[in-house]
Amino acid sequence: MKTRQLGSYLAKYWPEIERDLLNCKHKPLPVKRKEIPKPDGGVRLLGIPAVLDRFTRQAISQILEQVWEPFFSECSYGFKPGRSAHDAVMQGKRYMVKGYPYVVDMDLSKFFDREAQTR
Repeated sequence: MKTRQLGSYLAKYWPEIERDLLNCKHKPLPVKRKEIPKPDGGVRLLGIPAVLDRFTRQAISQILEQVWEPFFSECSYGFKPGRSAHDAVMQGKRYMVKGYPYVVDMDLSKFFDREAQTR
């Protein structure tokens, strides 16, 4: 399905989709895999979800974000609204000026790649 087709699809099938979501019966479609070449060699796997799955994930994410965001650490910069990698670097510099000897940068993306492969 193309993105432009989503509105008419939802108009026709929303009651069934809503019922499945509320009853935990929604089955996402398989994610399309695309290999993106890296400049230094190798490839990065990109997962492209179906349009309807992307829509439902985004809607659920917006609700959950409102509920859980207040509980996340102020020190976290990954995937947080209004924050960027640049903000994280600037905060790291402020910590260094304060005399902290270490700034830790963690990227958990590979962790989730490995977890998905072991299922």
